Amino acid sequence: MYRQGKGKTPRRHGPKKATNTDKDPVGVCCRIRPLGAEDEECCVEMISSSTIQLHAPDGLKANRNGEFKEMQYSFKKVFGIKTTQMELFEEVAKPLIEDLIHCKNGLLFTYGVTGSGKTFTMTGSPGEGGLLPRSLDMVFNSIGPFQAKRYVFKPDEKNGMEVQNQVDALLERQKRDSQPTPILKTPSSRHRPDPEFADMISSEEACKSENVDEDCCYSVFVSYIEIYNNYIYDLLEDTPYDPIRPKPPQSKILREDQNHNMYVAGCTEVEVKSTEEAFEVFWKGQKKRRIANTELNRESSRSHSVFTIKLAQAPLDADGDHILQDKSQVNVSQLCLVDLAGSERTSRTRAEGSRLREAGNINQSLMTLRTCMEVLRENQMYGTNKMVPYRDSKITHLFKNYFDGEGKVRMIVCVNPKADDYEETILVMRFAEMTQEVEVARPVDRPICFLAAGRRHRNQAFRDELSRRLDDRGGPTYSDDPVLLNQLIESLPVLPPCELVDPADDQTLPRLIEVLETRLRIRQMMTEQFNKTANTLKSMLQQFDGQLSAKDTFLHDQQSKLGEKDRVIVSQKTEIERLEKKSKTLEYKIDILQKTTDVYEQDKRSLQQELETREQRLLRELSEKKRMEQRMQGMVTDARHKWEKECERRVNAKQLEMQNKLWVKDEKLKQLKAIVTESSSNSGGGCAAERPERPSRERDRNMPQKRSASPSPIPTALPVHPMHRRSHSAGGEKWVDHKPACNLDLDTVMQPIIPNAIKVSTPNEKALSKCNMYVLRHQELASDGEIETKLIKGNVFKTRAGGQAVQFTDIETLRQECAAGPSRKRRSGSAEGPVQQEDVENRPPVAGTSLSYIHQKRRKP
Repeated sequence: MYRQGKGKTPRRHGPKKATNTDKDPVGVCCRIRPLGAEDEECCVEMISSSTIQLHAPDGLKANRNGEFKEMQYSFKKVFGIKTTQMELFEEVAKPLIEDLIHCKNGLLFTYGVTGSGKTFTMTGSPGEGGLLPRSLDMVFNSIGPFQAKRYVFKPDEKNGMEVQNQVDALLERQKRDSQPTPILKTPSSRHRPDPEFADMISSEEACKSENVDEDCCYSVFVSYIEIYNNYIYDLLEDTPYDPIRPKPPQSKILREDQNHNMYVAGCTEVEVKSTEEAFEVFWKGQKKRRIANTELNRESSRSHSVFTIKLAQAPLDADGDHILQDKSQVNVSQLCLVDLAGSERTSRTRAEGSRLREAGNINQSLMTLRTCMEVLRENQMYGTNKMVPYRDSKITHLFKNYFDGEGKVRMIVCVNPKADDYEETILVMRFAEMTQEVEVARPVDRPICFLAAGRRHRNQAFRDELSRRLDDRGGPTYSDDPVLLNQLIESLPVLPPCELVDPADDQTLPRLIEVLETRLRIRQMMTEQFNKTANTLKSMLQQFDGQLSAKDTFLHDQQSKLGEKDRVIVSQKTEIERLEKKSKTLEYKIDILQKTTDVYEQDKRSLQQELETREQRLLRELSEKKRMEQRMQGMVTDARHKWEKECERRVNAKQLEMQNKLWVKDEKLKQLKAIVTESSSNSGGGCAAERPERPSRERDRNMPQKRSASPSPIPTALPVHPMHRRSHSAGGEKWVDHKPACNLDLDTVMQPIIPNAIKVSTPNEKALSKCNMYVLRHQELASDGEIETKLIKGNVFKTRAGGQAVQFTDIETLRQECAAGPSRKRRSGSAEGPVQQEDVENRPPVAGTSLSYIHQKRRKP
């Protein structure tokens, strides 16, 4: 896309990446799909856990004379038809989730022929969750207790993350909660998950990573895009629906961040807090993905889909309470799950229109991916430095950083073992075998935070101890209450003065003893009263205990009844969940059928338009055919009339020639007769011989004579000194004499003679480069039926490109006319009268003379 008025932003050089010589090959695994029917022919066999063998189908062997051999291909791991989704996840995707939690990127994509099970492997089905939902479940099972509150991490629109303080995050949450149509919220409890998602992953299959840094806070962001016809579209983008003028989705562009990593600019990133919420967001985008019905697959993916799980994590402060407000300490890692569209042959799918265009773009992008792999392998094996054509396709341009060492790359090759896909399966196997030889640099470990470990645990232990002590203290005690203690002391008798001044004082001590005895009696009375009250309270407590046991029994009976009601409710809830799941499944099928119906309607409209177009084209061709027939009939009629006239002219000319020959013979016979008669008359009486006269040719004079286009008859005797006319073309220049092979040789007296000329039948650059003049002898039939020769002359000059060109400057015309025609004007330099001309006409032809002469005309072109 080009934007006017804005200059090109200079490229900012990011930090230099650490060089790492350790490299790992691209991990390629193979998964074999079960056959659709038991009676189908199978051409793929699993030999071991890492090797498969391909057998050529019987029909192909018969067609190729049995020249195909059995071929074996090795992979990192081969999964047979009985492999479960859990086993595949444990082997392929689980290590990538571990790396994601430890701040390392990953790329996992499925590759194969259309209908080989790529979408099933990535997404799965109810009861058999694929790699994507299991990856989400493992991420949230691992970081669930350590997640940050929503909006603490916020994307900065430049492929990075920012940390907001608690106040800004709280304002964002309040703004979100106050919206009339809020964004999908995280369910409050995991005991009531989405029924459809709950069927995908059972509780026994839940995975969890044990090596999680507890001193960090985590947040998960997801995005979902598709690459359709080499354009990127955001499947999570909310666009206002306009039923009158619906807007098509806007494509996105790729940009490069400050670390030279590629990302989709303006792509929607949704923060999710649970597996159910993340899968619901994925399902929202999945409904927008383009799928279609083809001859090979009822739900064929027509685009490449990329689901990105982005994990942002930041360390806690030294107290273990809050996140460090330092953007440089935020680590962002991502895992891209790519479902590539299947390669297909249009001869098998019979695609037309938009389906044909989609198939062409899919095959072109997959071919670009294969080309990039081949160039990478060649550069690594032979030490070359060829440029890898990442930019030829959006899918390779987006993930070029992974092949440059930004994360692990894993590929799952899905194979359909049926015989119809044998030839395409061979191409997939060759690509997979070549991909395994490509090595990717091992990602560098992220720096560890400088704070001490165990901050969160110590903070939590302090909080627990503080809560325990507050609980132990409970309510205030009477012994600790100074008010009650003072009231108790004031109720006792007042002690007398106890100061002894005189040793002989015998009153102070007796008074003190009396007061103390009084206090003792009061205390004993209070103790007795307290014991009585305690006994009364004890009896009351026992009574209360009896009542409480009775109530406990009643409560137990009620709880048993409540348990029965709870079991009924649980069964009803289970039935409701089953019905909800069935309803969602039916809704999904309805959506698929609706999309299929829309595709059929679109195909129907396109076929109707094509039919109308072809009908219009057929009508135009019929009208054109009729016009052509009429034109050809007119041309045939004109040609017939022309040849009839030509034949009549040639017949008349031939008759005239035969009459002339007959007249010459008659003359000779008459002369011979006259000689015989004269000799007899001389001997018998000498009668004067009369001169024979030519028979009357009034009919010949009245008939219009036409001259044939054929050359004049060759004279019996050649002239002694033929006179040649020098052409205007003669000169001191070097000429190219171009005489086409189709020209006739007229054998006229006057012929153009050009000295120092190169005679050619077809002009060429070699001849033109040696001369500076050019002449073309062109013959055509004149209006009177005679052959007219034109000498077309020109100058030869060189062009800027080094070739030769001719510029025509003059035309000379050589024309042959018959002298016997009555309407011709005769050139004569003598003063003979009409009678002499009549004698010349009636004179028999004499050997050595020509009945034709030449007019020369000169004109400018």
